[in-house]
Amino acid sequence: MLSRVADSIYWMSRYIERAENVARSIDVNLQLQLDLPGEERPWEPVIQTEGNAEEFFRNFSNSSLANALQFLTFDRANPSSIICCIESARENARCIREFISTELWMHINRCYLKLNEPGIEEAILDNPHEFYTGVKEFSQLAAGIINGTMCHDVGWHFCRLGTLTERADQTSRILDVKYYILLPDPGMVGMVLDTVQWTALLKSVSAFEMFRKRYSSVTPRNVSEFLLLNPDFPRSLLFCVRAIERSLQDITEGEKQQLSSIRQIGRMRAELEFTPIQEIITKGLHESIEEFQLKLGDLTTAVRQNFFA
Repeated sequence: MLSRVADSIYWMSRYIERAENVARSIDVNLQLQLDLPGEERPWEPVIQTEGNAEEFFRNFSNSSLANALQFLTFDRANPSSIICCIESARENARCIREFISTELWMHINRCYLKLNEPGIEEAILDNPHEFYTGVKEFSQLAAGIINGTMCHDVGWHFCRLGTLTERADQTSRILDVKYYILLPDPGMVGMVLDTVQWTALLKSVSAFEMFRKRYSSVTPRNVSEFLLLNPDFPRSLLFCVRAIERSLQDITEGEKQQLSSIRQIGRMRAELEFTPIQEIITKGLHESIEEFQLKLGDLTTAVRQNFFA
């Protein structure tokens, strides 16, 4: 497979996954306003999760609901806004039309056209929950079309690689923001507000029901263990890292010992598998997640050098 084709497949799937994660974060914060009607929900943590807080405050004077939705959904100066993600996914898909199915192209193009309809911004503000639910469904349907209409060959593995890399990045960011930024006062730990926010975090990654099957109480330790180290939940870091390693091995076949990306993901997988949650918390959850994000960045660099450069 040509490197430019692999690169476009990889980034197409990353942008689709990123659009879903931005929509998840927005929708959960909107729902928190209903659960805690007496409090103004802060939008800085959601903006911080996407890594663009500096860009936001350069262009907006305050983090009101309208400003946050505009920045995270329609601002083309924000590369992680939903409209930019969908446009980037469409452009990458357009470049590789002969390598993807017609169903996938039509699905992405249909969503792009809908986002560019006149009056769409006003319609979203009138019914934001319906719109952001639709973005999540767009991404999930795209994943189903990819799995159901593409050959599970090298191209499919690059697609899976992009999705899982983005998913691991977003899960770690969401967990870090909640633990380090959203509730900095240790005196709030264990209170009703704290429990509601940790529950919201689980819902933002569709983990609440699966979490309750494993744990009886919503505590920072239990949530962290589930989202970091659960081997079966598809949005946990350990699950994503294991699946990334398998796809890289299938892509590289006999070359796996020579490539830096294989070595990098192997070290990340081993550290997650053999580090208990108590050791992570003792070291510092924020510090551990920050270290993981740096290693994920190194992995992205290694993948680019090994396959796309």
